[in-house]
Amino acid sequence: MTDTTLTPAATDTTAAPAAPHEATEATNAPQRQARRGGRGRTPARPQNQARAPRAVHPVLQQLFDLYPKMFGAHFLPLKLGVFQDLLALHSELFKREELKMALGLHARSTRYLESVAAGLQRHDLNGEPVEPVAPEHVHHAIMEVFRRRQARSNQDLRPYARAQLIEAIEASGLSREDYLLCVRQQDDVSTALLDEAFSELGAQAAKREALRKTFEASGKTVAEFSDMYGMDPDEVTETLERARLAQVAQAAQATAASAKAPELPLEATPADASTPAP
Repeated sequence: MTDTTLTPAATDTTAAPAAPHEATEATNAPQRQARRGGRGRTPARPQNQARAPRAVHPVLQQLFDLYPKMFGAHFLPLKLGVFQDLLALHSELFKREELKMALGLHARSTRYLESVAAGLQRHDLNGEPVEPVAPEHVHHAIMEVFRRRQARSNQDLRPYARAQLIEAIEASGLSREDYLLCVRQQDDVSTALLDEAFSELGAQAAKREALRKTFEASGKTVAEFSDMYGMDPDEVTETLERARLAQVAQAAQATAASAKAPELPLEATPADASTPAP
């Protein structure tokens, strides 16, 4: 039977120590080569050498025992203030600095950042969703995961990161200006990826708007319009709804912008020449 017991996930791996027989072979190999006059070849290092998981921080082990939903096989974004919650609930178990260090290791792990980058909600210690992750936190998690993966890969992973950014931008509901102000990205790679993501979003929005105008000009029902153009009625309905919501959002942004615009002072009216000066 396969063992399905959950254990805390380690954030890194290290090489496992060699088995006794491997150590013996490695020790005797140079001696055999010397006896053969040096004609022997050095054994190739195994390509798939087994690696032992890195030792789990003892506080993370305790957190796993207490809250397996949050510190077990599947990581979820933690609610803001979870550090204070844990100190209040387990003041006799955790020391402040040790808990702070353990939570820092957890929050900086790639698996945790992946859960944030996926746009999952923040969860409390019982595993219940309580609040969304701020757009800037999602964005920075996407970029950090991208940098880590790209550093270990020979493939270009920018298309994957760009797709994630597009989803994050749409989920945020922010305009381009507000999103850029929110994330405050400055490095060249992030800036280029954001430009590409916004260009793609602009192209998609233009296609939806063109479909909406064509549909309204046709005077057809959704079913008739879909049949006429060989399209799926559900997709047409979804596209029209997204185009309508985009119109509403643009109107709201325009109204908000006009409300923020400073009022220009009225021009002074020249005094009537017939009015005597005081």
